[in-house]
Amino acid sequence: MTDTSDTRPAEGEARAARQSGLLRVMRYLPLIAPVLLWAVPCWVLLHAGQHWPLPVTLAGTAVFALGLVGMPLAMVRGHGRRQQDRAAIVGDTLLGSSWVLFTWSVLLGIFLRAALALAGVGESQDRARIVTWAVLGVAAVLLGWGYAEARRVPRVRRLDVQLPRLGAGLDGLRVALITDTHYGPLDRARWSARVCETVNSLDADLVCHTGDIADGTAQRRREQALPLGTVRATHARVYVTGNHEYYSEAQGWVDLMDELGWEPLRNRHVLLERGGDTLVVAGVDDVTAESSGLAGHRAHLAGALDGADPGLPVLLLAHQPKFVDRAAAAGIDLQLSGHTHGGQIWPFHHLVRLDQPALAGLSHHGPRTLLYTSRGTGFWGPPFRVFAPSEITLLVLRSPDRPGSR
Repeated sequence: MTDTSDTRPAEGEARAARQSGLLRVMRYLPLIAPVLLWAVPCWVLLHAGQHWPLPVTLAGTAVFALGLVGMPLAMVRGHGRRQQDRAAIVGDTLLGSSWVLFTWSVLLGIFLRAALALAGVGESQDRARIVTWAVLGVAAVLLGWGYAEARRVPRVRRLDVQLPRLGAGLDGLRVALITDTHYGPLDRARWSARVCETVNSLDADLVCHTGDIADGTAQRRREQALPLGTVRATHARVYVTGNHEYYSEAQGWVDLMDELGWEPLRNRHVLLERGGDTLVVAGVDDVTAESSGLAGHRAHLAGALDGADPGLPVLLLAHQPKFVDRAAAAGIDLQLSGHTHGGQIWPFHHLVRLDQPALAGLSHHGPRTLLYTSRGTGFWGPPFRVFAPSEITLLVLRSPDRPGSR
């Protein structure tokens, strides 16, 4: 038998060293990321063999340098203690623009340049200039289109969801889901009103908001949120907190939603009855609630289900999809979540998937649990959505016992 008493501590030390190294890298990420976002496009567009006239090179480099310095400053003034909305708009727009430029500078700088070389197109300088104009053209189109996608009223996404334990009396129950409205520096009061009009057109039995109402306090974003008070549902309007509420006085948002006629499901449930059958509609605080230090706020699934008949089907509202591990362990039938924005600006979805088990749509977890993850109704920060359209969701719950289902 091999003696592992010496190797196990060594393996543990090596693992700890790797984790420590990763933490050190993550600590410097806010400093490294802006440099990469602006330096890489600057190099690909201006210095990678194009040989532009000197005034063009100097002016272009100055623009990128200004972006590198201006973006963090604007973000700090906009999202830091000063909370200056105009600065936030500038910083957020620069962040989204630099991300798109960075992405396509890398992709086209590698693949288009290689394709042009293989095709024997022009000299190296000609190929470099083609790449520059291609990057600028693609970025301009995507940013224009992405801005329009972010600012429009979301399209309605409709789907049927069969729940094996749902009684026949609840078959056809219409559940409207909005989430991640992110009212913020850009005044979207009119947009908010149009979203609520669209929700009302769905004739929903239950309307859910799964958090991240806004970036800013309830007092500051009140006018944008007020249209939520006009939302209609035949049975109930329910709400749970998202992580962004805990950046901006979460209790104020809970109180405002209560004032507007919504039921904040803070680790509790309500019963929805129709046709002699009952659905448990439960909600939990966001998973970041406890670390926020706000007294009484935490994600507590057992508390949310306390007193509910374990034989009844459960619809759970939880802001982040990763809560589904706890939901599946508890045998929840359907969890509704948001948070991911579907990635918002491609290819950011690859980073989202490192943190969340689902990006968008319906997914299965464990023997019983379904998870629906919305791409979100609004947008966070950069006013762009690229290959990640926003949505208002209408889920029609189906019972296996309904007539004609067998």
